[in-house]
Amino acid sequence: MTALNEVVADEVAGDPMSSQKWVRLSLLTIARQLARRRFRIGPHTVRRLLKKLKYGLYGNRKSLTGPSHPHRDKQFRYIRRIKKFFLAAGYPVISVDTKKKELIGNFLNQGRSWSPQPQQVNVHDFPQDALGRAVPYGIYDLTHNQGYVYVGSSYDTPEFAAYAIAQWWADPDRPRFRREDKLLILADAGGSNNCRYWLWKQQVQEQLADQFGLEVMICHYPTGTSKWNPIEYRLFSQISRNWAGKPLRSWEVMLNCIRGTVTETGLQVKAFLVDRIFEKQKKVTADERAALHLCPRPICPTWNYLIKPRPCSG
Repeated sequence: MTALNEVVADEVAGDPMSSQKWVRLSLLTIARQLARRRFRIGPHTVRRLLKKLKYGLYGNRKSLTGPSHPHRDKQFRYIRRIKKFFLAAGYPVISVDTKKKELIGNFLNQGRSWSPQPQQVNVHDFPQDALGRAVPYGIYDLTHNQGYVYVGSSYDTPEFAAYAIAQWWADPDRPRFRREDKLLILADAGGSNNCRYWLWKQQVQEQLADQFGLEVMICHYPTGTSKWNPIEYRLFSQISRNWAGKPLRSWEVMLNCIRGTVTETGLQVKAFLVDRIFEKQKKVTADERAALHLCPRPICPTWNYLIKPRPCSG
């Protein structure tokens, strides 16, 4: 053990805030260096001895979110209070986000599935070999435990995000709420529904507030806290489990995998293909900004605002 410590002494890194440490050398390299010191030892014994010294075999883990925003906790408390009010009053509350974009074709899909034999897929995931790139925009209905995924074949833009929500609201088969003159949207601070995008606000104004006469309240989760958005763990994680190990060879295969997602808690998911082009980098003019019926909330106004319908010009 002393010789092993000497061999790895200069090849060790560690976490300054915990006892975790790791070795840069491979097991075979350590065994060869010990052999030069006249020890007869193999890689498996090296592994066993390293474990006794509290070393482990680890990959990188994404767990550091960076410094917290000064209003982070205040925003979480505000979202909790507003969500509780809307649900108790019978108003609709939805959580929205864009799931990871996927190439449609005979490509590797991480995970494993039961089958008579492994499915053969392409070695490389070249975009030119794909039928297209899917942009799944999800809507999770907190009241009825239902998910709606609108799979776009174009770009993930604010116009597409607002269009997907408008399609859900206009769906004659969606569950109804006791009161439908107000809508609460919970969203991340980035992506197509970015809290700083004027185009997102303008499209919500046109496609939701004006078209349906809705008062739309929007609350954004603070930057770096998207994992707390309910859609992430109540809908997207279930979809990922359902299609794990299944190549998404066609649009229909992807839609069926999404529609087949169910849980013991009664989650039901619908999926629709949006075969429409949404242009990137659209701009909102100063006059269009001024025409918005935008009411920022006094608490964290960048993250919380109400969009009211504009009176009909006629």
